[in-house]
Amino acid sequence: MTNGPVLIDLEDSEAAKPELAPAVPDLAEAPRAAAMQQVAALAARRPSRLARWFWSVALTLTGFIVSLAAWDYVTGLLARAPLLGGIATVLIAVLMAILLIVALRELAAFGRLRRLDQIQHDAATALANSDLQAARQVISALDKLYRGREDTSWGRSELASRSTEVLDADGLIGLAETSLLIPLDERAQREVEAAARQVATVTAIVPLALADLFTALTANLRMIRRVAEIYGGRAGTLGSWRLTRSVLTHLVATGAVAVGDDLIGSVAGGGVLSKVSRRFGEGVVNGALTARVGVAAIEVCRPLPFHAQKRPSVTALVRRALTGLFGGN
Repeated sequence: MTNGPVLIDLEDSEAAKPELAPAVPDLAEAPRAAAMQQVAALAARRPSRLARWFWSVALTLTGFIVSLAAWDYVTGLLARAPLLGGIATVLIAVLMAILLIVALRELAAFGRLRRLDQIQHDAATALANSDLQAARQVISALDKLYRGREDTSWGRSELASRSTEVLDADGLIGLAETSLLIPLDERAQREVEAAARQVATVTAIVPLALADLFTALTANLRMIRRVAEIYGGRAGTLGSWRLTRSVLTHLVATGAVAVGDDLIGSVAGGGVLSKVSRRFGEGVVNGALTARVGVAAIEVCRPLPFHAQKRPSVTALVRRALTGLFGGN
């Protein structure tokens, strides 16, 4: 046992060079995309079979009880006061007609979404097989889809005049993209930028609890619905929810609900996240993830897969949406 201090020679050791040691990550202060992760998890969660059975039986029973109560009320009112009973009957008939119209609109919305899916699938198959005849059928389906829309008139006329000159499937699908879909792509990207800007701003500025979650949910639902409308797949209430679930389920399954350091660095302009509050960092992250949801919505709703045109860059979308918002360069 020694009475003096023990000296260890570290002259040639890497431990004597603290500048070479890796930086300790500040996990407590790292911005998290809590709002967008919760939105994606809630929307992508598939209900269990028992839950589906419960809601189906509950809605059926509720409709049965309401219908029986309305029938008893109207028949009793007709017996007591025929005039009032007649008015109630007319009002119920009008309500049923309105519900029928709503149901037909929802069915038409599902039909439009299925048409977009079918055209996109046929285009991908034609490209994979280099099938010129299948590509021409896709062009014909596109013309029918956008017939009557003034904002696509120039693109449809350009496509019709030049399509006979193209003798391969790749060139024909590429011509349809450049002639018809570029203006629609630009409009869809502007919608994505607006949604990302709104989510980032509310997350960074509004301190209220659940405000960022509510804003992220409503902004993403509205963005996905507008993107679908731009590409010709205008959806109703149920159609919008189905489309949103498809988009967010895809993001969760592929692990895209995360933001890497490269995206944060390009958006925030280097070390800006370390100079502002944590709330501002979360705003940037939530805005970036909203842009990713928007790009996924574009890919789902676009009637043609990205072939001749490049897929929108999430980094570029977020940079344009948040330029000057958080003091970035």
